[in-house]
Amino acid sequence: MVYEFEGRTEKEAIDRAAEALGLKRDGFDVEILEAQRSGLFKKGYVKIQVHTDNQVSREGLPEDDDDEETPSFKGEAYSQAVFGEPDAKNEFEQNLLQFVEGILHRMGYDGKISVLFREEHKIGLKIDSEYSSILIGKKGKNLDALQLLTNIYAGRQGREDIRVILDTENYRIRREESLVRLAYTVADRVRESRGSILLEPMNPFDRRLIHTTLNDISDVETKSEGEGLYKQVRVFYRGSMR
Repeated sequence: MVYEFEGRTEKEAIDRAAEALGLKRDGFDVEILEAQRSGLFKKGYVKIQVHTDNQVSREGLPEDDDDEETPSFKGEAYSQAVFGEPDAKNEFEQNLLQFVEGILHRMGYDGKISVLFREEHKIGLKIDSEYSSILIGKKGKNLDALQLLTNIYAGRQGREDIRVILDTENYRIRREESLVRLAYTVADRVRESRGSILLEPMNPFDRRLIHTTLNDISDVETKSEGEGLYKQVRVFYRGSMR
């Protein structure tokens, strides 16, 4: 299910979403669609899109929202140590490791899968393979596709409450650092030109990172454009035409 909420800040919009949906903050994923910093003659504004597979409360939602609900999972949340135990600790984790390894095998690539971290409602899996560069793909699209399939599999195992993160060769960390540098570089160019720059299509996580990185720069704003999973972020100078 997908919903949209607004607020003066990202936190306010997220708090409104949690209250309206009747969910805890870790019960849904957030994508920032638009962010605008407050100024002397302009109020702050953040528009977010919320993605959740959990059952939601209907009381805080508009009457014309879709009435279809996804059953929530009643199982236990993760409360183990975050790092330090790479082996599967239960049947669900073992099934995840075998599923990812099976996909790689059918693709023609060998790899060892282990648990990278555990958090409440989230688990990270690490792929050790000599074919890591192929598994990552251009801009991480192959890794994103593998991660999507793994999350679908987890849902079919009855664990819709768990989000699975796949990584190899620390790509996720390196990608995050690269995007932060890109965001600041583009912001400088926009401030110099007093115009706007449209970035390449990105997945929701990467787009959110751009939005949050630039949210504290007073004269720069961001907005997602396009349709589908891979939208583009436009970075523009405040006061310029969008």
